[in-house]
Amino acid sequence: MTEQKKSDQTRQKILTSGHALISKYGFGAVGLARILKESGVPKGSFYYYFPSKEAFGHALLTDYVTSYLARIDALCATQGSAHDKLTAFWSAWLTQAGSEGIASQCLVVKLGAEVADLSEDMRQVLDKGVAALVDRIAALLVQGGQDGSLVPVDDPHTTAQMLYAKWLGAAILAKLSRSELPLRQALSETNEALSNS
Repeated sequence: MTEQKKSDQTRQKILTSGHALISKYGFGAVGLARILKESGVPKGSFYYYFPSKEAFGHALLTDYVTSYLARIDALCATQGSAHDKLTAFWSAWLTQAGSEGIASQCLVVKLGAEVADLSEDMRQVLDKGVAALVDRIAALLVQGGQDGSLVPVDDPHTTAQMLYAKWLGAAILAKLSRSELPLRQALSETNEALSNS
């Protein structure tokens, strides 16, 4: 059992090191040698966990999506109105942005276009992850319409897709401009569109 835990720790160490490098430089620009050097894991050990770099990418994105959705689920389970929960979610994009913008940390922003052309398996992980996130946003829109904290919308799923697209685009623009302004504009527009006051 201890051996399995050590094995899990080594695998996670590779994923964590790879995440840091890939979120900064992109998937294609980071070679296995760099990931291994950063994680302190020998090459043979890498292939014990991942048969290829693409398999590593698939595992990395699966790990990222699982963790991201768990954080959203924890937020949705907190006390408060749907408006409060959505405001906390959108505001986190600003809080996390820092000097480089949220795009430097979000693998959907960083890798979406790259992996869509590179790997069908990796594309599917991100696509399913985004779909799951949109479903959670849509559920909050429904809840907000019911609890009166948000304006009711006719098609919560389509509205959730459009909101996520707005924020994804704002994150890319924030990365390009190295400014939070696009994210702040997205927050203002989102609040204006959904406010029930």
